[in-house]
Amino acid sequence: MDMDGVLVHEENALPGADRFLARLSATGTPFLVLTNNSIYTRRDLSARLRASGIDVPEDSIWTSALATARFLENQRPGGSAFVIGEAGLTTALHEAGYTLTERAPDYVVLGETRTYSFERITQAIRLIVNGARFIATNPDNTGPTPDGPLPATGSVAALISRATGVEPYYVGKPNPLMMRSALNAIDAHSETTAMIGDRMDTDIVSGLEAGLEAILVLTGVTTRADTERYPFRASRIVESVADLVEEVRDA
Repeated sequence: MDMDGVLVHEENALPGADRFLARLSATGTPFLVLTNNSIYTRRDLSARLRASGIDVPEDSIWTSALATARFLENQRPGGSAFVIGEAGLTTALHEAGYTLTERAPDYVVLGETRTYSFERITQAIRLIVNGARFIATNPDNTGPTPDGPLPATGSVAALISRATGVEPYYVGKPNPLMMRSALNAIDAHSETTAMIGDRMDTDIVSGLEAGLEAILVLTGVTTRADTERYPFRASRIVESVADLVEEVRDA
């Protein structure tokens, strides 16, 4: 399941989220909380959710940073990267055996950060022009804040692409690769797994493309009317995860 708009909204637990997670745990149903946000480590996110009144163990969290590190580890084991991002991304890459460097890296890896540096963006552009492969953790153009939207990875990736003529490979949602890496992380199979999200353009389409049941909740950014604008449909639509509590059976 997605996190923002499904379990929490602006760091406040959504009604029924705690009961839904408690039911999953009580029945022994494996689950993962997925997020395209690459800023935080799993430990950070677990603590933030706990502060919102929701208990999610660290090993039940999967981020675009972890998916990116797993992808690069499989593509080029023991490689090197120039990283624009924060602890969630740098920690994941270190744990995958990657060296972080500013000199002739195999990859430029762009993630989320609270303060994008013009100097580091310039470095990234020059490294890509000189042959580094361009990876981005996720394609989200904006991120939510209490004061309104702020530019996110997709927007900065567009700036770098315009300057270099090179498009990044996006690992996070809606890339089915993120879904498959999450399935592998809990040894789950697509035929018996559902994806719960609040966004048609990331959560629902990535769930459908990975062969999962894709359940849209209306506690986030998407309204029922919005769904008619898309060429694909969610498997079903519910008001919130509270509507799913009674459907969870013993694993």
